[in-house]
Amino acid sequence: MTVTKSLTTLPDHTQLPCEDGTFVKNFQEHPQSILLTDSIRPVLNQIHPDGQYCIGQDSGIYWRMTDPPQKGAEAPDWFYVANVPPTLNGKLRRSYVLWQELIRPQIIIEFVSGDGSEERDKTAWKGKFWIYETVIRTPYYAIYEVEKSQVEVYRLEGSFYELLTPNNRNHYPIPEMGVELGIWSGIYQNVELPWLRWWDSEGNLLLSGEERAERERQRAEQERQRADRLAARLQELGIDPNEII
Repeated sequence: MTVTKSLTTLPDHTQLPCEDGTFVKNFQEHPQSILLTDSIRPVLNQIHPDGQYCIGQDSGIYWRMTDPPQKGAEAPDWFYVANVPPTLNGKLRRSYVLWQELIRPQIIIEFVSGDGSEERDKTAWKGKFWIYETVIRTPYYAIYEVEKSQVEVYRLEGSFYELLTPNNRNHYPIPEMGVELGIWSGIYQNVELPWLRWWDSEGNLLLSGEERAERERQRAEQERQRADRLAARLQELGIDPNEII
């Protein structure tokens, strides 16, 4: 098909549909997306002190013109794009339009809710795997299966994805982001599951905002208990703690 429209007349994110009438497939997908975004924000804010990046969560990536428009879009569960503004012309993004942006996502993550065939489909012009590998060409593609407690990470090598081998921590390094991706078994939002998580390059788990707040609360409580023990010891020695400067 020959495209006769110029880039200036092609529809942008405000003119294209931002949903297709479907809903999230299970209760785990939404908190999983929040966990990935919340925990990596501090890292991305360091990488992009100017704030020029965006994260998509179950948002459309338009890669070709079709009728209806949704046929030319994929909606990954999670993706990150470097060096683009989080808003366009002061408006929240409704979708990510490749012919408008030109910068491809750095990583796309899909959460498997079925047997995984949809996420691994290499059928030309329609399969997710084929579209991410051949058209969108995102450098990293991850397929997360909560039911199997596993994640596969592919890296684009030339024209094709190659399945990566995990490191000795069973994580997959993403050097361009300074992080590692892997499985963490624990409780998040009152649910115990093998969650998909980020670690830094040294293997330290990147905490969510809730986890960071809880760690700070515990640190403050430990400091208070230490001060109380010191005050009690001083009193045992006949010293008034309030008189110590």
